[in-house]
Amino acid sequence: MIDKLEYLIALARERHFGRAGEACGVTQPTLSAGIKQLEDTLGVLLVQRGSRFMGFTPEGERTLEWARRIVADSRAMRQDIDALKRGLAGPLRIAAIPTALPMVAALTTPFRARHPDVRFTVISRTSIEILNHLENLEIDAGLTYLDNEPLGRVNTVPLYRERYRLVTSPQSRYGERDAVTWAEVAELQLALLTPDMQNRRIVDSLLAAAGASHKPTLESNSMIVLFTHVRTGLWASVMPAMLADSLGLTSVVRSIPIVEPDISHSIGLVVPHREPTTPITAALVAEARRIAPKLEQSGIADPAIAAMQ
Repeated sequence: MIDKLEYLIALARERHFGRAGEACGVTQPTLSAGIKQLEDTLGVLLVQRGSRFMGFTPEGERTLEWARRIVADSRAMRQDIDALKRGLAGPLRIAAIPTALPMVAALTTPFRARHPDVRFTVISRTSIEILNHLENLEIDAGLTYLDNEPLGRVNTVPLYRERYRLVTSPQSRYGERDAVTWAEVAELQLALLTPDMQNRRIVDSLLAAAGASHKPTLESNSMIVLFTHVRTGLWASVMPAMLADSLGLTSVVRSIPIVEPDISHSIGLVVPHREPTTPITAALVAEARRIAPKLEQSGIADPAIAAMQ
């Protein structure tokens, strides 16, 4: 039964029978037969079939909710029993929004010092993708915004406040200022994240609230791409203060506070709302709560080192 429920979750994630079978390590006919057996057991049609996957029936959607809960509990049980035998060990999958990626080391480094047998996988995803991955059991935890857009049923641990800076060349317009307004930022040639990123939606809303209309001349889903363009002296960007500092400010790049208004948003850890939780997830939450006060301190250039202190 657990295997068949895994098939259903994979199908919800991949939206394609062949890819779902590949994700589960079985052939497409095996996956289709497993879901058909699940339908026969429950006595209802779960999947709308045609020449391709067409979605779930109402009964299928409800079954999917139960499948996620049952499979998650099954995995948690196995990990809990394993932890009793040999301590915390195994994989820990974390997804982070691009602006929070430099902060991941502040969490993983002290965590590994306490639990050396845990292996990490860290991926970059949008805030919406992080929530979807949590729901489909593809990751164990995420680093994302906590107070800007709905999160759904997750447990959260606030880590720090994201404050915004104009990152630009000292020779550019406003490059020698100690502070700039959002209206002034809108006058510059901006390189910003793509609109699917929540950081971009926040920046757009702040610029609009300042009464400014703007259109960036460069968009990317990579903060490294934005930073390298700023280094040319021909672009400016808006970045979180901690991120700008972690990228390494030089004589050709300045980080200038943006005021009027001086806005911040909460960044934190999100984990599935589930009891009991897995031992690794519980340990990660405990670590996040331990380092949060240190991360919130101002002027931290290297958050990973600060968290270890």
